[in-house]
Amino acid sequence: MSRPDAPALSVSEVNRRARQTLERDFGELWVEGELSGVSRPNSGHLYFTLKDDRAQLRCALFRNRARFIAAPMRDGDRVKVRGRLSIFEPRGDYQLIVEAVQAAGVGELLAAFERLKTRLAAEGVFANARPLPYPPRHLLVLTSPTGAAIRDVLAVLAARWPQVAVTLIPVPVQGREAAPALISALGLLNRQAALDPARDAILITRGGGSLEDLWAFNDEHLARAIFHSRLPVMSAVGHEVDVTLADFAADVRAPTPSAAAEQLVPDRRELAARLVTLGNRLRRAQLGRLEREAQRLDHLRARLRHPREALARQRTTLAQLEARMVRAIQGRLATERRREAHLAQRLAAHPPGRQLEEARQRLARARGRLIPAMQRELARRRERLGGLARELQAVSPLAVLGRGYAILEDHRGQVIRRATDTEPGQALTARLGEGRLTLEVKRRLMK
Repeated sequence: MSRPDAPALSVSEVNRRARQTLERDFGELWVEGELSGVSRPNSGHLYFTLKDDRAQLRCALFRNRARFIAAPMRDGDRVKVRGRLSIFEPRGDYQLIVEAVQAAGVGELLAAFERLKTRLAAEGVFANARPLPYPPRHLLVLTSPTGAAIRDVLAVLAARWPQVAVTLIPVPVQGREAAPALISALGLLNRQAALDPARDAILITRGGGSLEDLWAFNDEHLARAIFHSRLPVMSAVGHEVDVTLADFAADVRAPTPSAAAEQLVPDRRELAARLVTLGNRLRRAQLGRLEREAQRLDHLRARLRHPREALARQRTTLAQLEARMVRAIQGRLATERRREAHLAQRLAAHPPGRQLEEARQRLARARGRLIPAMQRELARRRERLGGLARELQAVSPLAVLGRGYAILEDHRGQVIRRATDTEPGQALTARLGEGRLTLEVKRRLMK
């Protein structure tokens, strides 16, 4: 133990000796951990924290080495870094001066995020896509009352559509208490009977931050609460590159709080300009219509005549039509009278009674010729039929059998023509002129 009167060291001397000791005793070493709080200032240097589940180590990657790093260096990535331990003497900061970086796989937080995202997607928690009222009558904003997000949202809404009613529901947006507070606020709002899903909407938002800062919005229970919300929900968490489970579970996602406000309400300036444009178009259309109708009125006025003139023209036309009709009727009557006289002359020259009597006489003569012809034809056909029957009888196999011959058949009905077609003991059938006999072959005689 040093004496109280020993000479004291300055702070800078202590930091210098500590730096020298670290650099001498450790030298270069490899360290593996998860990236967090990656910062890229304009200087070109890269600052980040390397951590595991029990500790953190601040790291610095200077510009002259950072340009050779191929790894993407994102929060949550797991990497292996090579460097040397040192102390930044002006502040006494203990840090690792990094020389090289190698990817070591996806960080634990991102791996957990992907597993939970896959499971919730399979359960349909990300299926919401309800349209939000545009613009909403009442916008309920769940965010920190002191954050930049609420200021951005209110500024955009005031500039674009100040008529919308906005209610801030103050909730923590970071830390362990954030997710339960958001879930409780969602439940409270959805129990309000005065809020209408067709006219009111919920906006969940906060500004950007590291993966750890935004982790509350990856809570499984919060995602389910958003999915089951009676009121439509828009999520705008972090910057454009930040994506959380709350974004997937919401009906609509906006990349930033300002973009969310722009999507929720129209721009009154654009509407006013459009209204001016439509008003100008309407005035031009009205002037054009009035001009066309005035021209049409002048044309009709030029064509207009006194009703007496129209009646006189109609009377003249009616008289002409009447004269034409009388002439047409008289001509038609004369034509029909001539046709009637012609038909009467034809009827007198050929009276129906005489024609009927002549037809009766022709029928009687035809009947007198038909009966003898039928009798002669019937006799001729009977004689021919008899000749054909005699010819058929002459060549009929039955006639041959009648003269004492027989036809032998086996059990399949096949005719036996040669003795070699039989076997001793075989049963045969003999077909006679009258009847059949069953025979048995005793032996064959081959002559």
